[in-house]
Amino acid sequence: MLEPGDSAPEITLTDHRGETVTVDPAAASHTVVYFYPRADTPGCTAEACGFRDEWDAFEAADVAVVGISDDPVDDLEPFATEYDLPFTLLSDPDGEVSSAYDSYGEKSMFGNTFDGVFRNTYVLDREGTVVLAYEGVSPEDHAVEILDDIRALDD
Repeated sequence: MLEPGDSAPEITLTDHRGETVTVDPAAASHTVVYFYPRADTPGCTAEACGFRDEWDAFEAADVAVVGISDDPVDDLEPFATEYDLPFTLLSDPDGEVSSAYDSYGEKSMFGNTFDGVFRNTYVLDREGTVVLAYEGVSPEDHAVEILDDIRALDD
């Protein structure tokens, strides 16, 4: 897990529209990079909708939000459209960026072992430094928690 004070690895991936995107932390006062296991599953939908529902507050605070999973682009676009997600979803099919953020590795479910994305979140400052890190987050109310923590940073 990356820790506050660590330099965040660069992120260049394909977004839900099929365009190559490089995340630029300098473009906002803070950038939320959240990793989620699978689009359109209950927990991931709750988490994404939490960011959507708090979108006006994120914009008012000049905070960018980016969601990353190992889903193919073809799965991200319908997810973003169905839930009217106003932020960028990025596809990391080989887990390279997720691994650089210590958010990818061996998981097990129903007796099966596989590689996948861990539900972790990082908040970066304009210089690309990790200022907040959340490991194994609960998807419900996570967006509100992040907003509160960012406001506390600015106090």
